[in-house]
Amino acid sequence: MLSLTPQPLSVGETAYRRIRADIIFGRLAPGQKLKLEILRERYEASVSTLRELLSRLASEGLIEAEGQKGFVVTPVSATNLREIAAMRLLLEGHALAQSFAAGDMEWEGRVVAAHHKLALMERRMLARDRDDPELWKRYDWEFHHALISACGSQVLLETHGAIYDKYLRYQMVAVVFRGEIAAEEHEALLDCALRRDARGAIAVLTRHVEGCVEHTLAAGLLP
Repeated sequence: MLSLTPQPLSVGETAYRRIRADIIFGRLAPGQKLKLEILRERYEASVSTLRELLSRLASEGLIEAEGQKGFVVTPVSATNLREIAAMRLLLEGHALAQSFAAGDMEWEGRVVAAHHKLALMERRMLARDRDDPELWKRYDWEFHHALISACGSQVLLETHGAIYDKYLRYQMVAVVFRGEIAAEEHEALLDCALRRDARGAIAVLTRHVEGCVEHTLAAGLLP
């Protein structure tokens, strides 16, 4: 996920983060053509800078090059969603086990605080207040990241973050909200964390992710 940083960002880095966020949160739709002149006005970056940024995003799998025709936002598909979900489970499950084994009181505090914000947001969503889905998913990310934050591997955290963003894009594109089921699964993950029950947490996470995938596909929510 994108994170805020106190250091001033270059024009190129600012544009990169904005384009990346717009792809992940569905403001740039799957399959949408990315015309350089339009991007130049929207993101206030030069064409040469944009070419570099689009190549960078292509290397992350968020956009695709169309030969000499330019770039498009990477399309979505059921097969790709299942592959991304499987990779998320592989990475996050391993990180959960490592984090639960090493987590200290500070880690517990991060997990509890992150869950508190997410639970409040989910209660708002259940009450039909769904005007800020991006904030909801940011809190969702903060909770899942807090759970694995004590895993001891920055490479694992970064790799998981990249996969999570691709998974998140599907959730935003399909506007997936499973209501009380997801909220209860988050509560169960918190309980497993406080009891250091890694096996139980991985089982809950598997239901959580696979349930989201099946809900998305069964409801025909992909464009």
